[in-house]
Amino acid sequence: MSALEKLRAAAPVMREDLAGLVAVESPSADLDALARCADVVAGLGRRCTGLAPERVVVADRPHLRWRFGDGPVRVVLVGHFDTVWPVGTLARWPFAVDGDRCTGPGVVDMKGGLVVLFHALAAVADLDGVAVVCNSDEEIGSPTSLALIEETAAGAAGALILEGSADGRLKIARKGIAHYSLRVTGRASHAGVAPHLGINAGVELAHQVLRVAALGAPPGTTVTPTDAVVGTTSNTVPAAARVSVDVRAFDPAELTRVDTALRGLRPVLPGAELTVELGPSRPAMPESASASLFALARRVGAELGLPPLSGEAVGGGSDGNLTAGIGVPTLDGLGVVGGNAHAEGEWSDLATMPERAALVAGLVDAIGRLR
Repeated sequence: MSALEKLRAAAPVMREDLAGLVAVESPSADLDALARCADVVAGLGRRCTGLAPERVVVADRPHLRWRFGDGPVRVVLVGHFDTVWPVGTLARWPFAVDGDRCTGPGVVDMKGGLVVLFHALAAVADLDGVAVVCNSDEEIGSPTSLALIEETAAGAAGALILEGSADGRLKIARKGIAHYSLRVTGRASHAGVAPHLGINAGVELAHQVLRVAALGAPPGTTVTPTDAVVGTTSNTVPAAARVSVDVRAFDPAELTRVDTALRGLRPVLPGAELTVELGPSRPAMPESASASLFALARRVGAELGLPPLSGEAVGGGSDGNLTAGIGVPTLDGLGVVGGNAHAEGEWSDLATMPERAALVAGLVDAIGRLR
């Protein structure tokens, strides 16, 4: 029996494993919930591979790492178990299956990818030189797991990222991402008695938001003001205001251009002050980072008899940006096929899970033969 046939026979188990992961809610901000989910992921990985993970806790946040064999890492697989869904979501939107389609919070982003990952490794004969990182903060930019991912992946021949896939397309390029906080300091005063004595931070922020939004050059470079906070009470000239800015670009030079422009902003209102702070960021994952592995994946897929693979460049970020950023060949979107990530109705195609696992297993084997 081939690996693909074995994985197809294991499809009911894969479905139950996905249901078990989804049943343990794991929003990025809830450390207790993340710890519970880490236990379930660790159990799944141990059952499929025979090895318990190393538990790496950074700032009270749990991450998991597996290393197989004593030699250098030749291929690293990366996934995350945090989601964007708050605890309590399951009460109104439980895991459900309708034919080959399942829905529930996190089924595609990316608990389905974790099921694919571990069942793929169960189908690999020789795991020597394979490493796995499952982190709990990908949805907020991987601030505490970045060092772990880079340390584990350094020098590897390939990184396989188990994010979900729309219509089976692999992610062959991702935009670099930079998050900023633009803060305005003004001066408070009574809005009715002495508005002229204040420096209105809200008005200054309005001026700056228009300047910030004009920095984009879509579709390649997007600069998007997002959440904002202004003032304290309705009858006070606001003394402080803040806006978040989301910057994305395929070209690193564009990220530099926007960074320079943001740091060069100057106040419009006399007396107002501006502060620009850089938050969580990810380097771009250029198409050149995935080219060799994408060609290899197409060859492996053809050998398995799978439909021809296609690729796409996307604006969303992942931990693939991090592995590509340190020069490791990286292929993303190898997880479960599905859609509506981060939205009501998030879904996965259960019928494709064995095929994706077989593809990942074949890639792990093939990358091993490259060294």
